[in-house]
Amino acid sequence: MISFFPSPRLTLGILCVSATISSGTSFYRSPQRLRTTTTSSSSSTKSIMSATNSITLQPPVAKKVKHEMEMFGDVRVDNYYWLRDDSRSNPEIISHLQQENAYTDSIMSGTKHLEEEIYAELRGRIKEDDISAPIRKGPYYYYERTLEGKEYVQHCRRLVQNSEPVPSVHDIMATGPDASPEHVILDENVKAKEHAYYSIDAFEVSPNHKLVAYAEDTKGDEIYTVHVIDAETRAPVGEPLVGVTSYIEWAGDEALLYITMDEILRPYKVWFHKLGTNQSTDLCLYHEKDDTFSLDLEASESKKYLFVGSESKTTRSIFYLDISKPENGLIVLTPRLEGTDTSVSHRGNHFFIKRRSDEAFNSELLACPLNDVTATTMLLPHRESVKIQGISLFSDHLVVYEREKGLPRVTFYSLPAVGEPLQSLKGGQTVDFIDPVYSVEPAESQFSSSILRFSYSSLRTPSSTYDYDMNTGVSIVKKLETILGGFDSSNYVTKREWAVAQDGTLVPISIVYRKDLVKLDGSDPMLLYGYGSYEMCVDPRFKASRLSLLDRGFTYAIAHIRGGGEMGRKWYENGKYLHKKNTFTDFIDSAEYLIEKKYCTKEKLCIEGRSAGGLLIGAVLNMRPDLFKAAVAGVPFVDVVTTMLDPTIPLTTAEWEEWGDPRKEEYYYYMKSYSPVDNVKAQNYPAILVTAGLNDPRVLYSEPAKFVAKLREMKTDENLLLFKCEMGAGHFSKSGRFEKLQEDAFTYAFILKILNMVPAPRG
Repeated sequence: MISFFPSPRLTLGILCVSATISSGTSFYRSPQRLRTTTTSSSSSTKSIMSATNSITLQPPVAKKVKHEMEMFGDVRVDNYYWLRDDSRSNPEIISHLQQENAYTDSIMSGTKHLEEEIYAELRGRIKEDDISAPIRKGPYYYYERTLEGKEYVQHCRRLVQNSEPVPSVHDIMATGPDASPEHVILDENVKAKEHAYYSIDAFEVSPNHKLVAYAEDTKGDEIYTVHVIDAETRAPVGEPLVGVTSYIEWAGDEALLYITMDEILRPYKVWFHKLGTNQSTDLCLYHEKDDTFSLDLEASESKKYLFVGSESKTTRSIFYLDISKPENGLIVLTPRLEGTDTSVSHRGNHFFIKRRSDEAFNSELLACPLNDVTATTMLLPHRESVKIQGISLFSDHLVVYEREKGLPRVTFYSLPAVGEPLQSLKGGQTVDFIDPVYSVEPAESQFSSSILRFSYSSLRTPSSTYDYDMNTGVSIVKKLETILGGFDSSNYVTKREWAVAQDGTLVPISIVYRKDLVKLDGSDPMLLYGYGSYEMCVDPRFKASRLSLLDRGFTYAIAHIRGGGEMGRKWYENGKYLHKKNTFTDFIDSAEYLIEKKYCTKEKLCIEGRSAGGLLIGAVLNMRPDLFKAAVAGVPFVDVVTTMLDPTIPLTTAEWEEWGDPRKEEYYYYMKSYSPVDNVKAQNYPAILVTAGLNDPRVLYSEPAKFVAKLREMKTDENLLLFKCEMGAGHFSKSGRFEKLQEDAFTYAFILKILNMVPAPRG
């Protein structure tokens, strides 16, 4: 299956882009300890003091241990390099992180009542006992259930009662007393009891529906254990597969393909596992030896082929496995060609290939016969203004997910019968959407049907799951996210603005606010979000917790800056390598535009970004600290030069094609000119909240820790600087759904505190 988003690639994470794109695995920022020479030391780390409402701690002062790094005759001094410990067990470092947490708790103790009030609001909007839109697969409906008061989901199914072999948009899963009984295949709440962190990434049902394989992470480090269980009895089948990624697919009913990682956790080997055998006897189907490439795995919609992708940031080639002939092993489908990126799917006697190259930078779509993969036919040629993000195949239809002028688009085509000639596509029909800015994401659909399932939302429209019949044009809402607490979407306005960048480029901005509260005279507070890396699209999706800001008179905006993929491939390329600073100046220009248009003032403008978006926040704080009142940098990638010079870190060799290789002088000096840690200086900064996860495999916790330590040393103001490190979580923070709400409540309380919008405690 070719997904709507780029294939799951190692990135610094998104987003919180809805967080999401859930990548199956990632490399781990786990550098070996380098020799450090101590030449001076000052201000030893303070001992931990308990935080109380009556005692405010002093901000922790990290000791300074001079560590020199030389490149091209340029010497950089990192006094806080010692904060990096790959084992995460150094008592002094753990103590320092705990002190930071204690200081943050102390400072925020005065707003605890507001935090609790916001948390109650966030939780009060959730329908805690709910189910997802059931998806019909074979003889069952599959869905997830949430229970009142429970953090995690149950994975469930029910037998289909009607005898219709092909589902329709009017299918409804019966739930009454006469319905088939619900069967809970797996209850994550039970599994999570033994762990502070618990996450299931993959949950794959065998073709005969008798078994389930799932990938489990109990630390947040994205190193998984794969369990196979009997779907009815829940009894384990064989021994778990340990130390693997979450890339798993069934190869028939009795075997699995999975991917493992090397010593630096780069996905590099594909394995064939026969159920009932020991993992040590599994057959390695492919070993990727180039450390700038990593592997991924997905199944075709037809479930007849498995595709293994070997990819760098610019190049992707594909192998395929015929599930009916596993003894043939992996076969090359698209050979590796530098600068060419391919994704593949299957229908009938053809493979469908989405191909991006330097010439076809927004991608083109081709087809080739199964028996001659070199005999390609062009189905959709490259278009400079329209980017093909992905496709979904059905037995009789092709769905193309595109982007034009920054907005997603869904177009579907009828296909000729299998065996008939497959020529260029004609007569495509596009699905219409109502909001001026919105998000559309594909949901799992059934290959043999004509029913396209997708999820739609906007900044004011809760997520809705639709079934769309491509034969009749009938569309049915199968699931509408329930927002409790009197939410009315008509109270909110969403729109798009265009900021003018320094070089004249128009930068789209998505905006939402409550129309009866926002005055648009410059007096309103604003939270501006940005990302701008990895060609990721931060589409304007609905988030219920955001209402707690909107209902307090905030305007929320997303700057779709260069480095992301919202405006096509060139938009991304003009925000990477030696053009990376466009990402930062686009964000600054967007902020100034919003001020000019009286959405806010400098005194009311707050900014937020996570991961690579945290790099954005760090960079713009150094460049224009006067422009913002408060900043939130979540798990920020801020030590760019040091990290990218260390090839022992997984997010280095693969990412030279994203950020550049600082072993080359031009890239070194350019990267140094914006790397946040390297550019902290003696100046006033706004109030800042920085977060980290101790077990984060994508951005090592020490990067934000060093950034905070250097800011404490250098900044010349008295504005708040808080650091919050989750000691039992990774890149995506805590795992429970209510725990995540607590983090939102904390962040919002911080922003409101800085803006002097904290009400007095009630009673």
